[in-house]
Amino acid sequence: MEYKSFEEMPVWQKAMDLAVKIFNLTERLPRKEDFGLTSQIRSSGLSVSGNIAEGFGRKHTKDKLNFYYNARGSLAETKSHLIYGHKVEYFSEEEFKEISNLIKDIWRELNSLINSLSRKS
Repeated sequence: MEYKSFEEMPVWQKAMDLAVKIFNLTERLPRKEDFGLTSQIRSSGLSVSGNIAEGFGRKHTKDKLNFYYNARGSLAETKSHLIYGHKVEYFSEEEFKEISNLIKDIWRELNSLINSLSRKS
């Protein structure tokens, strides 16, 4: 499907939802995590939607793919931070599962997008 803007892309919409959920989730983390987990997970979480948007804005397929791969890498990094936050009991089981499921959906959609573009190149 052809989109006129990145905001129309379901994968970008879900990635933006992820960034917002992570922001809200980290609002209650201890101050000692401001320059640790809080900044790390917010940065990687926001990077997912940012890389999707930047990839959308690129003309050449190879450039698009690079940014979509970067988005996927940021998504994996976000999941790693989420696992850590859950293991040290900053995040509840329910919060962990909700965000993990969203990450899984985004991962699947990013892979579909990457595979579709790879076939075209």
